[in-house]
Amino acid sequence: MIKLYSYWRSSAAYRVRIGLNLKGIEHKIIPVNMLKDGGEQHGDKYRRLNPQGLVPTLIDGQHTISQSLAILEYLEEKYSQTPLLPNDIVCRAEARQLAQLIACDIHPLNNLRVMQYIKRDLQVSDEVKDRWYENWIALGFDAFETRLLSIDREGPYCLGENITLADLCLVPQMYNARRFNIPLGNYTALCAIEQACLKLEAFIQAAPENQIDANGS
Repeated sequence: MIKLYSYWRSSAAYRVRIGLNLKGIEHKIIPVNMLKDGGEQHGDKYRRLNPQGLVPTLIDGQHTISQSLAILEYLEEKYSQTPLLPNDIVCRAEARQLAQLIACDIHPLNNLRVMQYIKRDLQVSDEVKDRWYENWIALGFDAFETRLLSIDREGPYCLGENITLADLCLVPQMYNARRFNIPLGNYTALCAIEQACLKLEAFIQAAPENQIDANGS
């Protein structure tokens, strides 16, 4: 059985949980508490699996894969059911573009280790930290919303009638934005997509509050 090392509030792990659920792949979640005792992800045992000390990490037999988009691409190529990328080459590029806008440009600037560094090492105030967080969310979401409005899309999801990698990245980032009280009123397309996705069982089961380690810390 596939094992996924996950933390309930990790948006990167959240993406992979959605993908596993959509594809109906049997898997076991192994929680990694990223706050307890300085973070279990920094322990020697976990570092042997993932030298970066990040989640998620996926174990499939003898294969160990980290980085959420690499994991999702691996699942896409190995398990053909419920495709996460369109058949059309241009649409595939569009899905990857939107997914990477979040996974490569928004999320890395706002993830746990960055926020901890800003607060602990740079000793900025909570107000400055919050401004940092909101700035990168706003810049990314502005671009995402503008891009969606510029393409011909018919359907409830980022690229129309079918879920793609773009949706898997968007929904967790929207969760994070809401968690930190970022104003989302101007993002009508993003909010509509989020609500459509959250009606699906695969997204419901993957939600942070529905994880076995939810509220552990």
